[in-house]
Amino acid sequence: MIFKKHCRVLLALILSGVSCVVAATPTQKPNILLVLADDLGYNDVGFNGSKDIITPNLDALAAQGTTFSEAYVAHPFCGPSRAALLTGRYPHKIGSQFNLPIRGSFVGVPTSETFIAQVMQDAGYFTGAMGKWHLGDAPQYHPNKRGFEEFYGFLGGGHNYFPAQFEKAYNERVKQGVTNIFEYLTPLEHNGKEVRETEYITDALSREAVNFVTKAAKNDKPFFLYLAYNAPHVPLEAKQEDMAMFPNIKDKKRKTYAGMVYAVDRGVGRIVETLKANNQFDNTLIVFMSDNGGKLGQGASNYPLKEGKGSVYEGGFRTPMLMHWPQQVAAGKQFEHPVLALDLYPTFAALGGASLPANNKLDGKNIWQDLQANQNPHQDELIYVLRHRDGFSDAAVRRNEFKAVKYGKQDWQLFNIEKDISEQHDLSASNSLMLNDMVAEMEKWTWDNVQPLWFHISEEGANWRLKGMPRFDQTFKTSISSTESD
Repeated sequence: MIFKKHCRVLLALILSGVSCVVAATPTQKPNILLVLADDLGYNDVGFNGSKDIITPNLDALAAQGTTFSEAYVAHPFCGPSRAALLTGRYPHKIGSQFNLPIRGSFVGVPTSETFIAQVMQDAGYFTGAMGKWHLGDAPQYHPNKRGFEEFYGFLGGGHNYFPAQFEKAYNERVKQGVTNIFEYLTPLEHNGKEVRETEYITDALSREAVNFVTKAAKNDKPFFLYLAYNAPHVPLEAKQEDMAMFPNIKDKKRKTYAGMVYAVDRGVGRIVETLKANNQFDNTLIVFMSDNGGKLGQGASNYPLKEGKGSVYEGGFRTPMLMHWPQQVAAGKQFEHPVLALDLYPTFAALGGASLPANNKLDGKNIWQDLQANQNPHQDELIYVLRHRDGFSDAAVRRNEFKAVKYGKQDWQLFNIEKDISEQHDLSASNSLMLNDMVAEMEKWTWDNVQPLWFHISEEGANWRLKGMPRFDQTFKTSISSTESD
């Protein structure tokens, strides 16, 4: 029965002229490697058009796999984006709209949410997380409690890169009796125990990913590895030999940033070599993307997208992305339809033969069949992004080729994102009925949002209450009247 179904799918694709590399559902559980860069710009990898930053290993995977021109994360900031990625939920639905408190806390992504790692572990996978966590410092929120058997990295939202520097600063504070030490300076850990790191952090995370893959190859389980680099997130710190790869870049920030990206690429190359050496490469799905847009003013480029990290314009939450899996993901193709980081949870679960948690409503969908058929997995559906500021909220909603944007105190705008990727030509005046409908749909979507469970800094929380946030009465007000003749 399954064979007949696959034949019908293949025949339909052949008749429609769509290329397909294999049957739509693989028979063997794949290894899954999810590599997440931190604040990587849309234009800062070779496969996405960079002219000055070289990424040969990522480009090789892209050439042999599929790239995604319209990949979206669920929020333009690190913490909420990662919460969405690992829970499959919009962060606003689970109280994770803000980055966690910068000086540590006892809060985190609710334990009522089942992380994708737990789902994969329950399906027989060996699971690991390397790098940046940013989803809760307290013991109950630790990666080892959320489905990851192996964790090497740091729990906070960022870290300095050179151990000699941050270890010295940390020890000085300890000697002074300081107990609340800035998280960027604290020791890394392995499964809850502090370790003394000696390598540049990006290289250290790559090393640990290599160790995990090697360990996984020795047992009979497939693996799920979440490799969350903190590069090229600030502080801008790169190895001299990596910056030397970019002699034509004169701007100091851009040059340092380029070196950091190059270190990520070099690490991915090491992991690919290890997969091949262990005969795991052909059965490993590799997904690479960023947690949000690049940070303007800190070396990143999101060209041709508008603005960057923190924005609801495209530069804030549209990221470079690739998938690679020999004989399963089409080689040398670009998928030109919207896909969401929220889609990875149900897609990974389906590929791994895992059961989705009955108590959680996922906000993404399994896109595997649509990817194979080269068709839009979100046709006629709405894609949301919402960022709260001091006294108001920025919002955007996309449906097919149109995107409505509410930015700052401006009125709502409407763009044809397929024809106007840089969001320069406002079409709201001539499409008021469509605009108002999309705004009304987003307002409806917000009604079951929950209040934030934390704020990045205490002043943020005080202003939230003082100014009666989220003030959706203002966010979803439009001054453009609609007529049925539109």
